[in-house]
Amino acid sequence: MAKVTKLGLLKGRTLGLLGAGNMAEALVRGVIQSGTIPSRDIIASDVSPERRAFFKDKLNINTTEDNKKVVSSSNIIVLCVKPQQVDAVLQEVSPEFVAKSKLLASICAGVTTARMEKSLPAKSRVVRVMPNTPMLVNLGASCLCAGKHARDEDLGVIEALFSSASITLRVEEKMMDAVTGLSGSGPAYLFYLVEAMIDAGIAEGFSREDAAALASRTVLGAAKMLEETKLPPEELRRRVTSPNGTTQAAIEKLDADLVKIKMTAAVRRAAERSRELGKQS
Repeated sequence: MAKVTKLGLLKGRTLGLLGAGNMAEALVRGVIQSGTIPSRDIIASDVSPERRAFFKDKLNINTTEDNKKVVSSSNIIVLCVKPQQVDAVLQEVSPEFVAKSKLLASICAGVTTARMEKSLPAKSRVVRVMPNTPMLVNLGASCLCAGKHARDEDLGVIEALFSSASITLRVEEKMMDAVTGLSGSGPAYLFYLVEAMIDAGIAEGFSREDAAALASRTVLGAAKMLEETKLPPEELRRRVTSPNGTTQAAIEKLDADLVKIKMTAAVRRAAERSRELGKQS
């Protein structure tokens, strides 16, 4: 019931996307599937003719090369470009951005709300979001924070938008780089682990197809156990680890190679890189 109420905040709104990459695609699919914003009220721009054609033919939404057209025809605008392109794109569309009637959400890693506000008219309402790619299968995780002039209602609208394909969590902006390192880049860490599991399976005699099927299902099942049981991962791991058994032997090898310490360092390096990107203009 809460989700239905939340999605109701999107009724009667128009959506524009500046950039038509994978995350924009995931968001559009979720919104259309939820039925809150019809495809006729969504428009996306992109420099790639192939991506524009894909969005038009497969998602049945309007597309254009003109970023200004996206902003002028939408009251919710989602910025989906590379961090290095943010300043130029916002300066381009700024004349079309009416602060009182338009709301900007950005999924650009490392780019602060203050930086975006500088390129837009005074008192523009900005919400920063960090989603992740499992939005493509309606299982994403998105964190969001408000800019200086964004109201609680604005946060609710963007929360509703991203809740069509992900869980949402409001955080303080100082936590957004950590979000990027933990969940924004997080799927890649898991894919990296599955690559290793598949390689090990092949080394033990499995075909690549069978090793991939076993590894993928194992990861999916384990993730579902984490979500549904609400038990700490330490407890679930303990339940699998019999004394002197096979799992204990594997965990001892991981501990000996400092895998947990290195994994923690990797996540923190991703967060650090997000901060570095935020300082680049």
